[in-house]
Amino acid sequence: MSWIGTAIAVSVLSTGAQIRAQQQAAAAQAKAQRNATIAEQQRLLQEMTSMRLKEQQENIAAAQRVQVASKKAEEAKATARVSAGEAGVAGLSLDALINDFSREEAEYRYSVTQQQEFTNVNRDLQMRDAQLGSTMNLLRINKPIQKPDFLGSALRGASTGLSIARAGQEFTGGATPSSTD
Repeated sequence: MSWIGTAIAVSVLSTGAQIRAQQQAAAAQAKAQRNATIAEQQRLLQEMTSMRLKEQQENIAAAQRVQVASKKAEEAKATARVSAGEAGVAGLSLDALINDFSREEAEYRYSVTQQQEFTNVNRDLQMRDAQLGSTMNLLRINKPIQKPDFLGSALRGASTGLSIARAGQEFTGGATPSSTD
């Protein structure tokens, strides 16, 4: 086989190998991006689920605190009525005492509700931050995949072939393949 034939064969094989390698790299990157995207989506879902579970637990705890406070207020009112009845006290002073217990209970309910609202606003901000962070992660993960460069690969393959042809000519002392056959 002549140097030119060898050079052409190497050029074609080199071009094909480069294109195949680029295709395999693009496929591997696409697979890695799919896997990383799925993992990021699962991470965000788990984070959001955790926040919602915590919210439910806090709401239950707040409701229990309010329930305990209401029960104590009702007990205090009942004790006040019984004590007042045994002492023969009635009228405005008893009403004022019972109203005071009702006011304290209402203030406590309000403070628990307000605290829940503040916590919910904070949680909503945390969820938005988590979603934004996830979006940024997905953008970082899913950068464009470089497509195979057919022209560049062909030019690099041709360059390799020409280098082999040149080296062959230098090796044979500049003789053309037809003169050495």
